[in-house]
Order: sequence, then C-alpha cells, then structure tokens
Amino acid sequence: MTSAPLPAQEYARLLALARYEILDTPPEAVFDRVTRLAAHLLGTPAAFLNFVDQHRQWGKAAVGIRGTNADREHSFCAWTILQDTPMVVENAHLDPRFHDNPMVRGEPHIHMYAGAPLTTPSGHRIGTLCVMDTQDHPLKPTDLQALQDLADTVVSELELRLNNHQLQREAGAQAQYVQELRRTLEHARVLEGVNSLMTLEQELGPEHMTLLAAGLLRDALSSDYTGLLVLEGNDVRVVAGESQPALSPALTGLQPQLSGGITRTLRTSRKPLYLEEYALHPHALPAVIAAGVGQIAWVPLGTRGQVTSLLMAVRVQGNPVTQWRGSDRSLLEAAGRSIATALDRQLVTNAAVQQARQDPLTSLHNRRAFEEDLPRWTEGGQAWTLAMLDLDGFKAVNDHEGHAQGDRVLRVFASALSAALDESARLYRLGGDEFVILLPSTQEADVLEGVDVAFLAARQVAGLTGVSVGMAHSHEGPEPALLELADARMYASKQRKHRLRLTAQPASSR
Repeated sequence: MTSAPLPAQEYARLLALARYEILDTPPEAVFDRVTRLAAHLLGTPAAFLNFVDQHRQWGKAAVGIRGTNADREHSFCAWTILQDTPMVVENAHLDPRFHDNPMVRGEPHIHMYAGAPLTTPSGHRIGTLCVMDTQDHPLKPTDLQALQDLADTVVSELELRLNNHQLQREAGAQAQYVQELRRTLEHARVLEGVNSLMTLEQELGPEHMTLLAAGLLRDALSSDYTGLLVLEGNDVRVVAGESQPALSPALTGLQPQLSGGITRTLRTSRKPLYLEEYALHPHALPAVIAAGVGQIAWVPLGTRGQVTSLLMAVRVQGNPVTQWRGSDRSLLEAAGRSIATALDRQLVTNAAVQQARQDPLTSLHNRRAFEEDLPRWTEGGQAWTLAMLDLDGFKAVNDHEGHAQGDRVLRVFASALSAALDESARLYRLGGDEFVILLPSTQEADVLEGVDVAFLAARQVAGLTGVSVGMAHSHEGPEPALLELADARMYASKQRKHRLRLTAQPASSR
C-alpha cells in the first residue's frame, strides 16, 4: 500500500477546507440526498461524501456503508484530490496503491472505486464524492460526468452556507443584543431606574449611561461615592463616578487613590468584595484611611479583551449606614449584572459593526466603511486628499498563477501599505485590486512613497508591473466629483504607463 503524496499547496488547501467549518458537524439532509442520488444514478451499492483533513479522511454523509472515517494514509480520496477529474479504480485488488489497503482486504471490501474531487472556486480540492462496489462495475463517461456534477453541487451548497453565515453575522449580533436586552429587563423589578438607563446605551454612550446609573445607586445605597473603574494593563482609571455634593475636598481628591490598593488585587476576581472596616484590610492605603473612608464594596463586571471592569461604592466614617446590608448587596449585584450586560451588548455591537466594515481578505476597511466614512471627512472642514489605487498586472497574476496567489499579493500589498502610511491615513479595499486612501492634505510625494514601498513588497510575491494612482484634493469639488476626478487621474496614469511600455518594446515583439 502506498500513501498518497501531499498536494502542491497543501497548507492553502487545508485553510480552504477550514473556511467552510464543515468538519465534525452532524449529518445533514442535503448531503445525505446527494449520496443517495449518486448511488442511484451510478447503480452502486454505496456512495459517500468525504473531506480530506490534515491527517484523516472524514465522512460527512454515506449510503450503503456504515462510516468512512479513516487515517489519511489509507484514504482513496487522498489520491482523488491530486487530480482535477474523477479517479476510477476498476479493481483495487490489482492496483499497487490499494491491493493491501485495510478497506480492500476488510470492510467495506472495496473492489471498484470512483471519486470526483470537490473543487472550491479558488481551485483547492478539499474532498470527494465517491461511489464503490464490491465487484466489477464498469462506468461510462456519462456516469463520471454525473458524479462530477453532483460533486460540484456539494461545493455550491458549501459556498451558499458560507455566504449565508457571513451575511448572518451582523444579524446574529443583533439577535444576541436582543437576548441580552431581555435579560436586562428581567432585572427591572430589582432596579428599574438603572435598567431603564441600560436600555439607552446606544443613545447615551456607555460612560454617560454608567454615570447616571452611579448617581441612582449612590442615592439608593446612601453611599458617598459610586463609580465604574476599569483595569487595563498596569493602569486603573475611573470611567464614571458620582459623589455626594457635600463630600469633603479631601475625599473628592482621593478618587484616583480609590482605584489603587485593594482594587488592583481584584483583577481576576469574580466575587463581590464588601469591607465593613476598610482600615483593617492588609492592602488598605494610608491616604484613603486618613481621608475617612469606612466601607467599600467592589462588584466585578467581567473582563472584555484586556479590560476588567468593577463597580465600586464607598461610605465614609460617620455615614448613618454602618454596614453593607443584604438589600445593599442585592441592589449592587443586580446593578452590576445590568451594567455588565450593557457593556457586553456594546462590545457585541461594536464587533458586529467592525466585521461589517472589514474586508475579510486583507483586514482593511471595505467599501461599506469607505462610503460611511467619506461624508465625515467632508463635514470635518479640514483639507484632505483622496487617492485611488489600482494594481497593474494583477489580472495576469490571477490568470497565470491562480487566485490563491492573487489573494496573497493583495494581502502583502495591503499590509505593507498600511505600515508605510501615517497613522492619520485610512486605507480601504473597494474590491478586486482597487484601493482608496483618505488622509489629511499632504504632499503627493508622501503617498507615492508609501505606494512604492507596498509595490516592492508585493512584487516579491508575484510579477506586478506597477501601481496606478490618481489623487484628488478636497478643495477640488464635492464628494462625487472628487471620486470621479481621482478615478480619471488613476485611469490616465494607467494608460500613460501602458503606452510607455508599448513604446519601450522592440517592434518585433509587438
């Protein structure tokens, strides 16, 4: 038995397979129907749909056979994905690649095998649709064409699923938002005022919303200070805080210190901490004790990314309430859940917006982001520049070296240009090999220098011939006119370089 060699672009093929998120998923009727139809059309007792992973053959659907999971070294399908057309093994017992294969010598006793590759739009063969028989079973060219047609149908279904998944990301984020909102409303019986504010984070913004909630909590708890703290790296800062109007100047100036000491030890804590006598805690700060702080409560609100949030309430010595009562704790923790839910919703919404504005191939901003951002540059009142870019020779790269190589060129060019541009610049991929830069008004030479750097990096990947650039400045007209002007100048630059290349060619080569 001989194991199949790896395809030339195995790493890219595995990435293409992972992109569909199909491995280890449960059976699905649509794929079961395809295998039944394959067995019926080709008159075989068994048909199966397999995907070839890094070290295994994994079966998504099968008819007439129990299961088709196997090590890749034993996989017939690992040989099938090495070619563009269906592979037929008329008698596996006589084929040196398979005569001692466990699936030939034992169950399912493969004698005849035919498999059609599942080829993605980018040209990667990620699996196979196969039929088998335990005896001689001649196949006609029309049978193999039907098998390939069904395999292409599987790929179309995978592409449809992928596109639907991408389209549903933003809708999914909105559904999660609604779910979290319901949870917030469940807390309304405990803290109606705070929950009402939590539903307004889109209008108020998280800081303003939390500031208003802190004011409500301060009054309800008879606390002297209530605030939202965040810990990020080594920094601890007050995001929103409300103090009693009569709070002494000494205590007012202690807000930064209140975010230190014990607070820093709560970075990984999930449980609230209530201190009746702050001064007795081993991490109590002398300045805070001297200022008269008596009681402090901290309610962790969770960690999002690298940022940990805490809700904190403080009472000073002499406060008529001398301990954190059960009702105080219930109120703080209910409020903490409400604020944490709002912060989660804000995070989900921001992530959904970011995904909707991001080009998945290059991670740059996409056309939607450009169309949203352009009016803001116009409304800003400052001078700015719009540059349109098009990669010369990119179509030839796709035609001669494949779309996977073309994608790599785009990623390298985008990454290099992002690094070369000033932080104030915004880079967008409109589609294909078209890019746009928005940046504060600057010398054209600065833009061209960054483009040259990116071109040199991309040329190391494939044979681009240049980058055509057209620029327009904000004083030259309104948005539509600027776009047309930059596009016209870019096209003129491309035509000019094309004529120069033709002129430079020897007459015999034209």
